[in-house]
Amino acid sequence: MKPDIKLSRLDQMYRMWCMLLFLLLTSIPVMASPLTDKAAKAYDQELYTEALKLYQQAELAEGTSSALCCNIGDTYYRLKDTGHAIIYYERALLLDPGNGDARFNLDFVRQKSGIGDEAGSSILSIWAGKVVSWFSSNMWATIGIVSFLLCLVAVCIYVFMSHVTWRKVGFFGAIVLLLVSILANICAFVNYNRAVNHDTAIVMAQPATLSTAPRTPKDKSEIAFELGLGRKVELIDSVRVKNDLWLNVSTSDNRSAWINASDVEII
Repeated sequence: MKPDIKLSRLDQMYRMWCMLLFLLLTSIPVMASPLTDKAAKAYDQELYTEALKLYQQAELAEGTSSALCCNIGDTYYRLKDTGHAIIYYERALLLDPGNGDARFNLDFVRQKSGIGDEAGSSILSIWAGKVVSWFSSNMWATIGIVSFLLCLVAVCIYVFMSHVTWRKVGFFGAIVLLLVSILANICAFVNYNRAVNHDTAIVMAQPATLSTAPRTPKDKSEIAFELGLGRKVELIDSVRVKNDLWLNVSTSDNRSAWINASDVEII
């Protein structure tokens, strides 16, 4: 015969709370936004202009999100508006660098349009950028805090354990975890700055003519270079000349020049 196992009072209470939590979670209906729901239906029916209007209304009424920006980017792409599609995919990744759909779609649109923003960048900088974009700033910060706490545990193991093997584990573990904590905090800081500073923009003109000075080029000698639709630039400085705002921008291949603000849209 099997022994009669009796649950302790603590085990019974734990199971009861787990059951109540499960029932509570399963009984809560998933409330979809009426606007986004209508927009998704319009998108499925290939009514892309209507879907875009509904998504934009949802953005104004309910605030933005990474998923919403990705949906707007998809809709712009279907409307053959590559520039705005790229902008919204970039905004989706600013809000959530781990949004795989937005990253895949952004790479797809850039590749199909022949747009490359990595020209002139080193392999190390490209790899570092991808690592930073794995998680959001909050997730990186969490990883940094947890790694630091585990580092303290490893230090305690090294200090208080007498066995040589455990002391080695504590010593090397503390070093590794400290490095992880530092790198995670750096990634969190970089992602936070990206999301807050809004220091990047997308070229919306086809093509955009950049000048050596903050004014419309008077002749070929004042033309710095041209950038095609969808190229990303970093904002360095700005100056207003009469009624025009001019931006000093830098490209991924370290070229800098002035561009009229009407030719770009800030991410």
